Amino acid sequence: MEEIRKKLEELEKEMASLNFWQDKEKAQGVIKEISILKDKLAGKGKYDKGGAVITFFAGAGGDDAEDWVRILFEMYQKFAGARGWAVKILHEHKAESGGFKNITFEIEGKGAYGTLKNESGVHRLVRISPFSAKKLRHTSFALVEVVPKFVAPEEIEIPEKELRMEYAKASGPGGQNVNKRETAVRIIHLPTNISAHVDSERSQMQNKEKALEILKSKLYKYQAALREEERESMRISKIVEAEWGRQIRSYVFHPYKLVKDHRTNVETSDVGGVLEGKIDEFIEAEKNL
Repeated sequence: MEEIRKKLEELEKEMASLNFWQDKEKAQGVIKEISILKDKLAGKGKYDKGGAVITFFAGAGGDDAEDWVRILFEMYQKFAGARGWAVKILHEHKAESGGFKNITFEIEGKGAYGTLKNESGVHRLVRISPFSAKKLRHTSFALVEVVPKFVAPEEIEIPEKELRMEYAKASGPGGQNVNKRETAVRIIHLPTNISAHVDSERSQMQNKEKALEILKSKLYKYQAALREEERESMRISKIVEAEWGRQIRSYVFHPYKLVKDHRTNVETSDVGGVLEGKIDEFIEAEKNL
């Protein structure tokens, strides 16, 4: 915050100079930057008022981690529904257990990104595993990634040579892809290995456009993290190892019931309510991070 204040002070001094308006284009750029910095100081981001794209990745924990992704998806779906926000699945990789290896979905609603952006991070589950014949307690992890639904084209420019396109048949109900064209698209940004996968649209071109939008949003957030020296916590597309240790929130079902956010220390024993989408107290506390 101190760095933002210093930069703001410098720009405001520049704006007060007698020859500030001699170069109108430069002056307008300075005014725009001042506005962005003031929004940051006020706790607002450039894309906070818009929609969000959320991806869950199953981490350590096998079937339990994949089931945990399913539970989290349903939790955020209910949270969005209570606010009247629309949810659309863009890509899902279902697991044999009934959970998801990963799932990407869009939340369309006023302020969705600003509300949910701090949910990015590792979410940890402790429970008696329904997949354990011996009814053993199991710990599993899921990585949550939240990016803006849309980033202005001028924000992120990606040279074509840095992209790799992959195409596949979009699977229908029950995994059927008979007689389907290769409409599903995955785009990989080679320098960072960050990727976006979309198969929800009717044509390959539409899926490609949507995947490119998401990729730009991911790179926007990644580059912002680099500027804030948070590179390791934001390497969102790498495989997260078992010893994550960076969980932002723990959900304990057994031997006691507790959901605790490790950044704000907000906690509740109402695990059932949290899974029904009642995460407002965590969201509100996160705004002061």
